[in-house]
Amino acid sequence: MSKNKAKIGVLLVNLGTPDSTATGDVRKYLREFLMDGRVIDFPFIPRWMLVNLIIAPFRSFKSAAEYRKVWEERGSPLMFHTVDLRDKVAEKLDKDKYVVEMAMRYQSPSIEEGLKKLNKANVRKIIVISLFPQYASATNGSVVDKVMEIARTWQIIPNISFVNNFVDHPLFLEAWAELGREWMAKQEYDKYLFSYHGLPARQIKKGSVDNYCQLSDKCCGNYTKKNQFCYRGQCFYTTRLIAEKLGIPMEKTITCFQSRLGKDTWIQPYTEDVIEELAKDGIKKVLVFSPAFVADCLETTVEVGQEYKEEFIELGGEQWDLVPSLNSNDTWVECVKELVEENS
Repeated sequence: MSKNKAKIGVLLVNLGTPDSTATGDVRKYLREFLMDGRVIDFPFIPRWMLVNLIIAPFRSFKSAAEYRKVWEERGSPLMFHTVDLRDKVAEKLDKDKYVVEMAMRYQSPSIEEGLKKLNKANVRKIIVISLFPQYASATNGSVVDKVMEIARTWQIIPNISFVNNFVDHPLFLEAWAELGREWMAKQEYDKYLFSYHGLPARQIKKGSVDNYCQLSDKCCGNYTKKNQFCYRGQCFYTTRLIAEKLGIPMEKTITCFQSRLGKDTWIQPYTEDVIEELAKDGIKKVLVFSPAFVADCLETTVEVGQEYKEEFIELGGEQWDLVPSLNSNDTWVECVKELVEENS
């Protein structure tokens, strides 16, 4: 590469985290997160009232207590794992060709800060990688929305490309398989549960192509060009691909969805319901994957790793093991490097 040629900018974007476990910081984070019209897809006024008068004031105290359970000396795991990923990816890439930054969709460091650094570096192209393996309007779509909102104010806009899903990237699958093998080498499990973050069912229906979506295992059981951006379909597809890598029979896998909010119908089956069914069926040993998350966070460590485990044990289960997220696993780092190079 010519030394006179400008570099390519890379922006790795994760969801976000409060600046601290203080109730005020958690409330601030919840307000920014939930006021995103792609997250709670209500008209502005009812969304504002719901978030600012009900959810943020009452949920922030409980959420702050939950964040204290995962907070470490380095701070939020979601934050420092993303920082480690950025640093390792930057180390792997050609420094004469790339400059790598990271950002959070909500709170700090913001997407605006990350783009400003890349703009200041006078890059000729920006590759934005949303660190959500399965595309959803509320995550990947929101990142695209925010990037374009900021970039459209610039006098000079470089080429901008987006990596919006990578469910079938061989190294993404291999990274999960590596982590799974470590647990499977220790013992046999009765079931392998794949728990993904949930979404309101209406959001999946909104993205239906030619009325293909039935929110059933029949349509989600096949990954086609019509449901390539259906979040639920991508989750089932991810489960199948990881299970194939690990040699797990499909009848021993379960795909389910966690983290419901409110009374609306969300995509099913719900992880809580699945746990009850497992206990009723006499299942004793379960290995759990959370492949919607590439970094450990509140939803993996506390919700899946602690709360669901307690529920399963109380109902008669014996063992509930959670496979850690990819974090800065070397194979995952190589995957992100390849995603950058493939889109350069």
